[in-house]
Amino acid sequence: MRRLGALLAAVLLLSSAALADSRDAALPDLGVSSATRAMLAAAQPVRARQAMVVTAQHLATEVGLDILKKGGNAVDAAVAVGYALAVVHPCCGNLGGGGFMTVHLADGRNLFLDFREKAPLAATPDMFLDADGKADPGLSRDSWLATGVPGTVLGLNEALARFGTMPRAEVMAPAIALATEGFVLDAADARLLGLRAGLFAGRPNVARIFLHPDGTPLQAGERLEQPALAQTLEAISRGGSDAFYKGPIARAIVAASQRGGGLFTMRDFATYTAPWSEPVGCDYRGYRIVSAPPPSSGGTVVCEVLQILKPYPLAQWGYASPRASHYLVEAERRAFADRNTYLGDPAFGKNPVERLISPDHAKTLRATIRPDRATPSSEISGSLGAAEGQHTTHYSIVDAQGNAVSVTYTLNFFFGTGRIAGDTGFFLNNEMDDFTAKPGVANAFGLVQGRANAVAPGKRPLSSMTPTIVLRNGKVFMVTGSPGGSTIISTVLGTILNVVDFGMNIQQAVDAPRLHHQWLPDLVFVEPGYLTPKSRSALEAMGYSFKERPPWGAAEAILADPATGGLQGANDSRRPAGAARGH
Repeated sequence: MRRLGALLAAVLLLSSAALADSRDAALPDLGVSSATRAMLAAAQPVRARQAMVVTAQHLATEVGLDILKKGGNAVDAAVAVGYALAVVHPCCGNLGGGGFMTVHLADGRNLFLDFREKAPLAATPDMFLDADGKADPGLSRDSWLATGVPGTVLGLNEALARFGTMPRAEVMAPAIALATEGFVLDAADARLLGLRAGLFAGRPNVARIFLHPDGTPLQAGERLEQPALAQTLEAISRGGSDAFYKGPIARAIVAASQRGGGLFTMRDFATYTAPWSEPVGCDYRGYRIVSAPPPSSGGTVVCEVLQILKPYPLAQWGYASPRASHYLVEAERRAFADRNTYLGDPAFGKNPVERLISPDHAKTLRATIRPDRATPSSEISGSLGAAEGQHTTHYSIVDAQGNAVSVTYTLNFFFGTGRIAGDTGFFLNNEMDDFTAKPGVANAFGLVQGRANAVAPGKRPLSSMTPTIVLRNGKVFMVTGSPGGSTIISTVLGTILNVVDFGMNIQQAVDAPRLHHQWLPDLVFVEPGYLTPKSRSALEAMGYSFKERPPWGAAEAILADPATGGLQGANDSRRPAGAARGH
């Protein structure tokens, strides 16, 4: 094993182009623990010749694959998966939330679709402050004020109308069948439902769907039927987006909101839009990163970090080595400080994205990194001068024609607020907590943000969702993304680095233990298995403080397989209900 590790470590000293052609080797012996090495050495992706679908729920994966087999393209499959996940993955798949879609078309075009939730038109900057002017997290996370106007339905329908090839009724039929006929819960499905059983019990219309009559949660092997959700899906299938935003579904949400002290009116729904724009793009070691622009912060932060890291020989230093970890943390620290200072909804202010991801800015930041010491976050601020956990889900799709779709959408917390409006059958988001309730006060993910992300009428909150596509020579090389709140960004970043710099196959890249730093709090979060005692001691001597957390995120990724000319697919082992399937 040691001889094999030494051989593979030597392979890592080759150029990154050569590394891209060595994705199947076992993980090199570069200082990680023997248990981590063994786990990753056994990690093998799903392989397919033509197309691949990877989602966090195996039934949704099968829905997407079936659409591709029927001749649909990646967008058709993405829409079918989005609706199916709303049924089989109700914690996170949704009709009552919103998200982002990054698209690469076989003709070379790259596009970004923003279907992020919006604040109600009656929203105010101080709506989450109590009588003493203090931020009240109960208002932004667990009240009718916490819910933004959902964007998923318009987003999926807009994508299908512009780039799909199949009728809406056909791509929605599998989701309607799963809601009507039900599906059998596996252990992972039941565990997710059980996490919020106490909350469901206090809401009769939710309890009727997700609990037994005696109040106990549904168990693995039992069938979950959702007839109310089926009726909602059938209405959307027949009437399109108007059925959701201008008809009885919207009226039910508005009525429930107003009864509960919320701000929704029918105008909030009727004026909702899902705009297309250009993705954020940057180059790294011969690859083109295509990712999510504001109101996502993800693509900007990923590109800013990669620009800072460019000159460093990460492959030579090795995955999870003290030196690689040091420079990765310092790059993340600086990029997150910029994120939290400057970024917000582009409809409400200019985002200096080009400056933040420029080589000159990276050079300036790089000059502030000491090779032997951690930089306290108290010494870092937004550097241009004065100026979302497991509560989300991601899926990746590549079709035989070379189209690729990367989608991340969310309710924010598991099952959002835990509220369902009347008999609509779907959970509503608590995405308003992603706004800055008060400058300097952390949100649920510990992010300390500024006025650029303050609440305003009709504004979209800043997001960490980072649906990303990586190209090589203009062709799809990787599709990736993850849930996990602020850790989404470092998960996507780490998955890219694990492949491009550390030579992992896509399953190893997804499963490898993770590191995360977000400027404030000034802690390096690590998953079990990332640090050896020796590495941790070396980094602590440099001034780092660590907090080990249970595994986070659930990357669902696809990689072009250079050995076969086909595709590798990887469902994150952290989300065992998911699956990668190809043909």
